Amino acid sequence: MYDLAILWDWIAFSVRWLHVITAMAWIGASFYFIALDLMLKPAPNMPEGAYGEEWEVHGGGFYHTTKYLVAPAEMPEHLTWHKWQSYMTWLSGAALLMIVYWVGGELFLLDPTKVDLALWQGILISGGSLTIGWLIYDQMCKSKLSENPTLLMLLLFVMLVIMSWGYNQIFTGRAALLHLGAFTATIMTANVFFQIMPNQRIVVEDLKAGRTPDAKYGKIAKVRSTHNNYLTLPVVFLMLSNHYPLAFATEYAWIIASLIFLTGVTIRHYFNTMHKTGKGPHWTWAVTVLLMLVIAWLSTVRTGETWQEAEARELTPYEQRYADAVLFDEAYNTVIGNCSMCHAREPVWGNMQWAPKGVYLEAPGDVARHADQIYLQAGVSHAMPPPNAIQMDPEAREVLVAWVREVRNGG
Repeated sequence: MYDLAILWDWIAFSVRWLHVITAMAWIGASFYFIALDLMLKPAPNMPEGAYGEEWEVHGGGFYHTTKYLVAPAEMPEHLTWHKWQSYMTWLSGAALLMIVYWVGGELFLLDPTKVDLALWQGILISGGSLTIGWLIYDQMCKSKLSENPTLLMLLLFVMLVIMSWGYNQIFTGRAALLHLGAFTATIMTANVFFQIMPNQRIVVEDLKAGRTPDAKYGKIAKVRSTHNNYLTLPVVFLMLSNHYPLAFATEYAWIIASLIFLTGVTIRHYFNTMHKTGKGPHWTWAVTVLLMLVIAWLSTVRTGETWQEAEARELTPYEQRYADAVLFDEAYNTVIGNCSMCHAREPVWGNMQWAPKGVYLEAPGDVARHADQIYLQAGVSHAMPPPNAIQMDPEAREVLVAWVREVRNGG
């Protein structure tokens, strides 16, 4: 029978799968409609109020699309709304954030070497920052700044840089970048829920009532949609960053995350221009490559807690529970003998330069902190250590399982 740790890991995997599926649907729809909007061309004999049309071929058939700048003269019988992709992406992402970074907050959210916080305080900052970010951004868009789109985008970038720095002062590197992605994704989904969809509903209600819709609602929706278009690629990078310690586990991770937003702008500018004119500005690729080279260089700067500091650091209550277990010494020696050659601040196995996923297993606090992951990765499964690195005895795995279960069972 599966124990709670295994069941919980499968729940996290399932929610992550749902999140990826819905994100693909949202991003695909978003990119398609942006491209379609930019490719529209005026044509003779278009219906009254039509802005442009586009012919496309796909799947063995031809598609003829016509866009109305405000709305058609009459309400169509069938109208497809594109909203659930966005909502389900955010809801599944929020659920995943709670599962991984709130329930597993002692390991993945809080960094005791940065600031001393209780788990509830970290969760409050995590959830509260997402809400506050949207409120600030929304007020910026509703102010006179909306009359200067370039300045508005620059101020949005400044806000994202500040949040990137702030998250990295509090959370683990992995959590900091993930939260910056969630912060941005919350703005994007809130744009759909609070602005784009309500404005479209106003237009639909005007059509039903026989009124001529006001063009301002479409303009507001397009501004927010354009922001979402430029923010999409950085969000994808940030959501994947937890797999790459060179992105999240370095001194300048907050600068790396900030620069990624600029690469999102250059890449989308290329494709947006290409869709509109048929030819993209190639200088954007040179700028993108240069930014990525700067990011790669920044990732090589190594600082952070040394082994001596980790050894001397006072354990958190969570870590102390596992360190006080009867089997801890035996489990610690097992980890040191099988895992620490890779999971060290200065790895000694092969040509490895950084510990996999930024996980250190050297000091007692390191091992106690990662007890649950050790249990899943090297105890109940054989994911770690890799068989081409070291052959871990079944008895050693049994020690790790017994150690964690001793603590979980209140032993």
